[in-house]
Amino acid sequence: MRCFTVLGPSQTGKSTVVEKLGSLEGAPRKSRSPYGLNLTEFTFGNEAWCALDAPGPNEALAHAQHALLASDACILCVSSAPEEAVLAAPYLRIVEASGTPCILFVNRMDEPRGRLRDVIAALQDYANHTLLLRQIPIREGDRIVGSCDLISERAWRYREGQASALIAIPENAAEREHEARSELLEHLSEFDDWLLEELVEDREPPSDALYAISSRVLRENRIIPVLIGAAGHGNGMMRLMKALRHEAPPVEILRQRLARAGNVDENKLTAVSFHAYHRQNIGKTVLVRAFGDGLRQGASLGGSSLGAVQDPANGRSSSAITPAPGDVFATVKSDHLPVPSLLTSGATVAPPEWTEPPTPMLERILVPGSERDENKLSETLAKLSETDRGLVVLQEEGTGAQLVRAQGPVHLRDLCRTLSEVFHIEVTDRTPSPIYRETIAKPSEVHYRHRKQTGGAGQFADVKLSIHPNERGRGFTFSETVKGGVVPRNYIPAVEAGAREAMEKGPLGFEVIDVGVTLFDGQHHAVDSSEHAFRTASKMGVRQALSEGAAVLMQPVFRSEIHIPSIYSGSLVQIVSALKGQVLGFDRDETAKGWDIFRALVPGGALDDLARALRSATQGIGYFSKTFDHFEELYGKEADAIVRAHEGQGVAH
Repeated sequence: MRCFTVLGPSQTGKSTVVEKLGSLEGAPRKSRSPYGLNLTEFTFGNEAWCALDAPGPNEALAHAQHALLASDACILCVSSAPEEAVLAAPYLRIVEASGTPCILFVNRMDEPRGRLRDVIAALQDYANHTLLLRQIPIREGDRIVGSCDLISERAWRYREGQASALIAIPENAAEREHEARSELLEHLSEFDDWLLEELVEDREPPSDALYAISSRVLRENRIIPVLIGAAGHGNGMMRLMKALRHEAPPVEILRQRLARAGNVDENKLTAVSFHAYHRQNIGKTVLVRAFGDGLRQGASLGGSSLGAVQDPANGRSSSAITPAPGDVFATVKSDHLPVPSLLTSGATVAPPEWTEPPTPMLERILVPGSERDENKLSETLAKLSETDRGLVVLQEEGTGAQLVRAQGPVHLRDLCRTLSEVFHIEVTDRTPSPIYRETIAKPSEVHYRHRKQTGGAGQFADVKLSIHPNERGRGFTFSETVKGGVVPRNYIPAVEAGAREAMEKGPLGFEVIDVGVTLFDGQHHAVDSSEHAFRTASKMGVRQALSEGAAVLMQPVFRSEIHIPSIYSGSLVQIVSALKGQVLGFDRDETAKGWDIFRALVPGGALDDLARALRSATQGIGYFSKTFDHFEELYGKEADAIVRAHEGQGVAH
C-alpha cells in the first residue's frame, strides 16, 4: 500500500480532492476520526492506496503533522487567490520541516481569482524549496478551460463529468507555454548534468527522460512541483494521481527517513503510530503504518503484545489480518503504544522534533457538572492528552482545578464534546485567574508579645521585628541581630518559620514576595517559652507589620515569543502596546522562510486578550509561547478591582 496526506487550509477543497482521487477507478472505502482525520482506501493502477485527509483548521495542525509521519508524499491544497497564500504558510512550514516530498495543487482554478504566477510568487515567500510549475492554464477570456502539461507539451480541455479531451496547444497559450517550459527545464537541469548538457547544446530532451528526472527530483525532495485543477469538477485529478503514482517514493524511503530522524536502526524500525482516538465502549484506537512483516494480533510491537488488529475502513477485527509493509491498520487494546512514535518490536522511540505541535494559547479551567464527573475528569483528560498532543493538561495553582491549554476555541469545543459524547462527562469552562502576588512599599517595625495561659504550662514569646522591601526577584530573606541571649538561639529558626508563614497571605489576600524580616530584640521565659510560642509571635507580628507597610499588588509579567508570518509583524507593535506590554524586538525565523519571531513582555492578565488579538490579526496563523519573567507593581483602579474580585472569591469559597 502507498500512502499520502492531503493537507492545507480550510476551504481549499481537500476533501473533494481525496474523494475524486479515490473514485477514479472504483469505489473508495472511508473512515473518519473524531479529530477530523479522514482515511480513504482505494485502488489505482492496480495498486492499493491510502489517502489521509488532514483537518484544515490551524488549531488541528498537530494531526496534519502526525499524518506526515506515515506518508510517502503529500498533496498541499492551496487557494487560487494570491492574497490567500499566507494561509498555506503553516503547512509549507511543517511539510518542509518533515522532509516529506510534496506536490502543490492549486485548486478551484475554475474560479477566476488571480493570475497563477502571482499565486506561485506569493507562496514562494514561505517555501525554501523552489515551487515549479508543471502545468499552465488554458484560458478563454476570464475562464480556465483546460491545462497544458509542460513536460509532454500536450494540452487538455476540461469536460464536465468526463475525461479531459486532448487538443492542440492554443495559439494564445503557446508563448506562455514555451516560457514556462524553459523555466521548468532550467530548474530541473540544476539536479541533472545530462539535462544541463542537452540544454547547453540546444537539443530538445525527450519527454520520457524529463519525466524520469522529475520523478527522481521529487523523490529526493529537491523541489515542489505545482499542478492545477478544479476538484469540484474533476478537472486535473487524473494528472495529479498519475504524478503521485509515478513520482512519489516507495515506503522504504519513508522508513529510511524516519530511522535517520529518530536515530533508529532502519532494519529494526517495524512501524510508526501516527493517530489515536477514543471510542465509546471500545477504548483507545491507534492507527499504525507497517514497515515490516508479521504485525498480526499478539505480535511484539513497542515492547508489548499488539492488541486486536482492525481494518481501518470498517473497524472489523480478525486474527487473520496481517498487514504487509506499507499497509495502514488500526489496533485496539494496544494502549502501550504512544502516539505518535516510532516502533520497533521491543521499544517505542520518540518521534522527530518537527512533530511538536504549536504551543497552545487558550487556557481554561474545566468545571465538572457533578461530583461523579469531578472524580472522572482528571483521569479522562490524561487519556485525551495522550491522543492529542495539541492539548496540555495541568492543575490550577491554589485550587487544584483541572486546567487545560488548547490550541483555540474550536479545539476547546471539540474537547468538551468528546468528554460529553464518549466519556459522558459534562463540563463548563472558565478563564483562570492570573497568579498575583503582593509586596510592601515601605519598611516598618513591630513589637509583638504572645502570652497565653491554659491551665498547665503557658506560652510566652516576645519579638521585635523590622520588615523592609527587598529588591525585585530576591524573594523572602530573614536575618537576626539579637544580643545577650534575649531570644535563645534554638528559638530563632522558629521565628523565621513564623515569618515565612505570614508571607503566605498578606493584607491584600495574596502571597507576599520580596520582603526581608529582621529579628533585632525580644524576651523569653525560662518555663513558658517554646518553639511554638515564638513561631506564633513571629507570624502574628509580621502580619501586623505587613499591614503597616503600604501593601502593593504585584502582577505577573511573561516573556512571550510570538511566531507570525512576516507580513503581520507590523501590526504586533500596536497589539502589544494596547495590552500594556513592552516590545523587545523581532528577528527572522531561521527555521521557517517568511516567518518572524517577535518578542515582548506581556502582563499575565492580558495573555488571553493577546491570543484573541493574535488570531484575529493573523487569520488564525500566529501563535505564541510564554515563560514567566517577573512580577511588577500594579496600581490604581485596575489593582483595586483585582483585590475586590479576589475578596469576593474568598467569601464564595
